[in-house]
Amino acid sequence: MAERTPWSLSGALRGMFAKRTIDDETWDELEDALITADFGSEVTEAIVSELRAKVDRYKTTDPTDLQRMLRESVEERLARLDPTLTLTERPAVVLVVGVNGVGKTTTIGKFARFLRSYERTVLVGAADTFRAAAVEQLATWADRAGAGIVRPQHDGQDPASVAFQTIEKAKQDGTEIVIIDTAGRLQTKGGLMDELGKIRRVVEKQAPISEVLLVLDATTGQNGLAQAEAFIEHAGVTGLVLTKLDGSAKGGFVLAVQEKTGIPIKLVGQGEGINDLTGFTPHVFAQKLIG
Repeated sequence: MAERTPWSLSGALRGMFAKRTIDDETWDELEDALITADFGSEVTEAIVSELRAKVDRYKTTDPTDLQRMLRESVEERLARLDPTLTLTERPAVVLVVGVNGVGKTTTIGKFARFLRSYERTVLVGAADTFRAAAVEQLATWADRAGAGIVRPQHDGQDPASVAFQTIEKAKQDGTEIVIIDTAGRLQTKGGLMDELGKIRRVVEKQAPISEVLLVLDATTGQNGLAQAEAFIEHAGVTGLVLTKLDGSAKGGFVLAVQEKTGIPIKLVGQGEGINDLTGFTPHVFAQKLIG
């Protein structure tokens, strides 16, 4: 039995844009494809309305014109927010937040590796002290990335004190960038946000916080965003990191999440390897997504 090829947006669009003309069926297919790719109903409706108006204005019936217009529309929308990481402070302190299970710990390792590839010195703080396994996993990734790590000195150490010690060490050693892991779940959401607030206050007494990056699993789409809303509301998130963005099946979530939150995507993870986290470039992403 032949293996089924996984659905992808670029594949669905390829067939649509190969037709001879733009007709009613084209618009139905386009809408279905965007919804299936997790653009969400609001963004899909806005894009399709905009494209219908452009097609009428330019009086075109050529599907390749529609493809170009779609690519430009997606790129323009993605580029409304600046994806540049702000890491000019020394040390530049980055808090990494997100619910458990989204790949936060591995993302920190990959981010450390990404920074090391630009020859920046990196120190990681294991402030998710509620899970001993998280500390061990983080230590393994930090080692692979060529970054230093500050671990809790005893089980259940106060996360804010681990963050404090991490920045203290970074200052002593002249380390350029500090990445602090934080807990993804406590017994109550209120407790978790209070904990994050405490870490922030302790950190800001020593150094300004350059970025608060929220890690989201792209495969969970809108559900993942709903889970992370407390972080967006309370943690002062400055940028999004999307993990597990391996194909274009859920690629629309990239635009949907940025439009919904008003927070720029700054990093994307497109594989399991340590070098598979990269900066986000709207032009490149739109080209890859739409074809």
